[in-house]
Amino acid sequence: MVDPAEVRSRIEAALPGASVEVADTTGGGDHFEVSVAAAAFAGLGLVEQHRLVYGALGDLMPRIHALSLRTETPGER
Repeated sequence: MVDPAEVRSRIEAALPGASVEVADTTGGGDHFEVSVAAAAFAGLGLVEQHRLVYGALGDLMPRIHALSLRTETPGER
């Protein structure tokens, strides 16, 4: 089981200044909807943005069964 606060904390640590929203969609700690707005995404494609988030989650990823991810720059929000 993964705590949504841990997901948010890791993303915020890896992407300083990011706005991060995390929802545990089933209550089981393994299905999440995550929205991230970060200046670090500027100039990057969608796949590259998602890789930054996956990298931030690191060793949590094997315990996350489903991750719905929305990424954007702050100006896109």
